[in-house]
Amino acid sequence: MQQSQKANEQSDIIEEKIQTVNGDTLIKKYQIGGLLGKGGFAKCYSVTNMETKKILAAKFMPKNALIKNRSRQKLISEIKIHKSLHHNNIVKFEHVFEDDENVYILLELCPHQTLNELIKRRKLLSELETQCYTVQIVNALKYLHANRIIHRDLKLGNLFIGDKMEIKVGDFGLATKLEFDGEKKRTICGTPNYIAPEILDGKIGHSYEVDVWSLGVIIYTLLIGKPPFETSDVKSTYKRIKQNSYSFPDHVQISDAAKSLISSILQTEPSDRPTIDEILAHNFINNGGTIPLLLPVSTLQTAPNSSYLKIICAISNKFKGKLRIIINKY
Repeated sequence: MQQSQKANEQSDIIEEKIQTVNGDTLIKKYQIGGLLGKGGFAKCYSVTNMETKKILAAKFMPKNALIKNRSRQKLISEIKIHKSLHHNNIVKFEHVFEDDENVYILLELCPHQTLNELIKRRKLLSELETQCYTVQIVNALKYLHANRIIHRDLKLGNLFIGDKMEIKVGDFGLATKLEFDGEKKRTICGTPNYIAPEILDGKIGHSYEVDVWSLGVIIYTLLIGKPPFETSDVKSTYKRIKQNSYSFPDHVQISDAAKSLISSILQTEPSDRPTIDEILAHNFINNGGTIPLLLPVSTLQTAPNSSYLKIICAISNKFKGKLRIIINKY
């Protein structure tokens, strides 16, 4: 979760009461900091553990929004799924507790916001930057799908940037876990610009391929500067998605390899889309070790020139384990 402005509508401190085996009550206190974001009924703040001084992201879910059983089950599912995940490219689940007013989900704090804020600042990214981020997203997807989990809401705003400039997939509010091979889900959910056509159809059901579709939208958006199916209203966007109506604009030059990968992913028929392993083997990503493992912090604000990125790439591939120390010098 990302850092942002100061919150003022919450009390300054939240308390977690822990019952010990001998009946005593331990109290952990968290200082509330900046408001990170909000969505639906939930709000997210930075919080500081007053004992350890560790800063985390905390999702505040008011209990009055959990009166309906469906809402409670949705939150329980989100917690269960996220708590089970352990991967470098997934936001770390730290802890969950509650008081009389809220349920609090404590998460790893990602200090560099999300790819959504990055694109707002930079407008679009270079191919090397996009390749670097794409590899990390695909690695997270490979892990999720290997554990039978479909994210179902992959988008720039749910791709956080960690303190080492690594991508962290977050927000598992719409995620689901398949119980058996071949199972299809039928819930219509997602974010308009990123939603797969089979979700909109609702009849045939959907599976892991919806995450692959969203990945294609993400790659296109990073390179072009806006989503491929975006229109001024949701209904028109859904129509374009169903018709698979998009194009590559002439004013932005991208490689044939990039176009090839995007086109292979944005297929209306789910079975026509590449698998995760096929994406990793595509020459846009698998191009002879020329993609940097991580990017310097300076790229959050300004586009590096191509020769600079090649230097970073050479450094990252040569030193790997010492990468963060080296990159932080730039």
